[in-house]
Amino acid sequence: MTRPAISAPGGAVRRRGAGALRRRDPLATHGWVLTPWLFLLPALTVIVLMVLVPFVNTLQLAFTDSTLLRTGEFVGLANFHRMFADERFTTALLNSTLYTVCVVPVMVVLPLLLAVLVGSAERLAGFFRTTMYLPVIMSPVVVGLIWTNLLDKRGLVNELAGTLRVAAAPFPFLSDRWLLLFSAMFVTVWMGMGYYMVIYLAALVNIDRTLYDAAAVDGAGAVRSFLSVTVPGVRSTMALITVLSSVAAFRVFGEIYVLTNGTGGVGGGDLTMTMLIQREGTGLQARTGYAGAISLVMFVVLGGLLLAQLALQRKERNG
Repeated sequence: MTRPAISAPGGAVRRRGAGALRRRDPLATHGWVLTPWLFLLPALTVIVLMVLVPFVNTLQLAFTDSTLLRTGEFVGLANFHRMFADERFTTALLNSTLYTVCVVPVMVVLPLLLAVLVGSAERLAGFFRTTMYLPVIMSPVVVGLIWTNLLDKRGLVNELAGTLRVAAAPFPFLSDRWLLLFSAMFVTVWMGMGYYMVIYLAALVNIDRTLYDAAAVDGAGAVRSFLSVTVPGVRSTMALITVLSSVAAFRVFGEIYVLTNGTGGVGGGDLTMTMLIQREGTGLQARTGYAGAISLVMFVVLGGLLLAQLALQRKERNG
């Protein structure tokens, strides 16, 4: 059956039908399959040049005896055998692992407490946010120099301790191996807690306020509300911060480097993995092959750490 023709203004005849009424998209006649890739091309280029190419080069160097001035030859697993017999590598791995174990729990819990306190201070919330975030935007070198002067034997901390008669002799914050390591941990927490606090503040906004009202009706106090409402509400954020802080803590460099003046502490007792890589991979006597092997081990450790955390998160979600 033929559809009737409809007269349009001006005498033109337009036939009613799906084909006639369909509006043609001006872009439909062109092939735009590559358009998304054109937007991704700059970022992919940076990733390939700055991440993938150096990684492949490091992977290749790890199995050679190359130096800064010599290409080197393939030596198989010789660098790894030498590494596990090197006391400096054992010390660096121990320090980096201890750094991660001590810093990560503090980085997960303390910024959350600060976020809750700052969120409850409505009038001074902006002031506290700015104050807590200031160390984040400061250079690690500047922060290290500030705390080096504060923790020196004649620094403000020891002078204050002497005035209050807390200790008879100055604390060796910068000369004792363990005190220096824990001082660096304190500086890391001081620098990073503002950053993670802001992440928690964004997560706290998404918690339904009626849950707090219900908890208050049930007679829950501040601590009970925190444990029963706040912590479950930011659990996914806590998992994210655990991953971020773990990687940052294991890769710590600036704080230890500045506090030890680049020496890694007395006898190299406070060396970390990144400092050992920097020491072996730079300078005229650099052994780039050995540094590449240490970097590869560090990559495997971090990858295993991330996979373990992801597995725990998946198991928790399934449970």
